[in-house]
Amino acid sequence: MVKLKVDRDALLGTISKMKSEGWEFLVKITAVDYKDHVDVLYIIRDLAKSKDEILEVTLQPTDLWLPTIFNIHQSADWYERELSEMFGVEIKGRLVPRLFLEKWDGIDPPLRKSFVWDSTYRTSDDKQ
Repeated sequence: MVKLKVDRDALLGTISKMKSEGWEFLVKITAVDYKDHVDVLYIIRDLAKSKDEILEVTLQPTDLWLPTIFNIHQSADWYERELSEMFGVEIKGRLVPRLFLEKWDGIDPPLRKSFVWDSTYRTSDDKQ
């Protein structure tokens, strides 16, 4: 598995070129929050060669956005929604910005280090 650092501005061109070269299967999009930055990881597979590559895009907490890759990989739809809701990364260019899980109004995204779970949130053990 190879890991490549990619600038946000070069992301679409890199993924398009990879797809034309046989890297046709989007395995996953996920993120890692390091408090001072967020790394977004695109795992892409070449099915013919059975090899994976990871594209890593580093974002600053004050500038959390990426362009959609839905036009290149339609399977990115749910991954982009999850990235948006759970990590707070805005996906620009989405035609249908539907929610994936829940709406977290005014609350930090739950998979960010800044998220604090407190008594105002209900769990499945709470009585209604």
